[in-house]
Amino acid sequence: MKNSELKGLSLDELKNKLVTEKENYGKLKFAHSITPIENPMKIRESRRLVARIETEIRAKELSK
Repeated sequence: MKNSELKGLSLDELKNKLVTEKENYGKLKFAHSITPIENPMKIRESRRLVARIETEIRAKELSK
Protein backbone atom coordinates (compact mmCIF):
# COMPACT_ATOMS: atom_id res chain seq x y z
CA MET A 1 0.00 0.00 0.00
CA LYS A 2 1.44 3.33 -1.04
CA ASN A 3 1.60 6.51 1.02
CA SER A 4 -0.82 8.24 -1.35
CA GLU A 5 -3.38 5.50 -0.70
CA LEU A 6 -2.91 5.86 3.06
CA LYS A 7 -3.44 9.62 2.94
CA GLY A 8 -6.86 9.07 1.38
CA LEU A 9 -8.10 6.99 4.31
CA SER A 10 -9.86 8.40 7.35
CA LEU A 11 -8.47 8.12 10.87
CA ASP A 12 -10.85 5.26 11.78
CA GLU A 13 -9.98 3.35 8.61
CA LEU A 14 -6.28 3.78 9.35
CA LYS A 15 -6.70 2.46 12.89
CA ASN A 16 -8.59 -0.60 11.63
CA LYS A 17 -5.93 -1.18 8.96
CA LEU A 18 -3.22 -0.89 11.64
CA VAL A 19 -4.83 -3.62 13.75
CA THR A 20 -5.09 -6.03 10.83
CA GLU A 21 -1.56 -5.32 9.62
CA LYS A 22 -0.10 -5.82 13.10
CA GLU A 23 -1.88 -9.18 13.30
CA ASN A 24 -0.52 -10.10 9.88
CA TYR A 25 3.00 -9.07 10.91
CA GLY A 26 2.80 -11.16 14.07
CA LYS A 27 1.61 -14.19 12.12
CA LEU A 28 4.44 -13.80 9.62
CA LYS A 29 7.05 -13.59 12.39
CA PHE A 30 5.58 -16.62 14.15
CA ALA A 31 5.45 -18.67 10.95
CA HIS A 32 9.03 -17.71 10.12
CA SER A 33 10.28 -18.72 13.56
CA ILE A 34 8.76 -22.19 13.24
CA THR A 35 9.78 -22.89 9.67
CA PRO A 36 11.45 -20.34 7.40
CA ILE A 37 8.95 -18.83 4.99
CA GLU A 38 9.68 -18.73 1.27
CA ASN A 39 10.05 -14.98 1.03
CA PRO A 40 11.39 -13.44 4.26
CA MET A 41 11.21 -9.99 2.65
CA LYS A 42 7.47 -10.10 3.35
CA ILE A 43 8.30 -9.61 7.04
CA ARG A 44 10.22 -6.44 6.27
CA GLU A 45 7.50 -5.12 3.97
CA SER A 46 4.86 -5.80 6.60
CA ARG A 47 6.87 -4.06 9.34
CA ARG A 48 7.39 -1.02 7.12
CA LEU A 49 3.70 -0.88 6.23
CA VAL A 50 2.83 -0.84 9.94
CA ALA A 51 5.27 2.04 10.41
CA ARG A 52 3.78 3.95 7.46
CA ILE A 53 0.28 3.55 8.86
CA GLU A 54 1.39 4.67 12.34
CA THR A 55 3.11 7.70 10.83
CA GLU A 56 0.00 8.68 8.87
CA ILE A 57 -2.19 8.26 11.98
CA ARG A 58 0.15 10.52 13.94
CA ALA A 59 0.17 13.14 11.17
CA LYS A 60 -3.64 13.18 11.05
CA GLU A 61 -3.84 13.50 14.85
CA LEU A 62 -1.44 16.45 14.85
CA SER A 63 -3.29 18.23 12.06
CA LYS A 64 -6.53 18.37 14.07
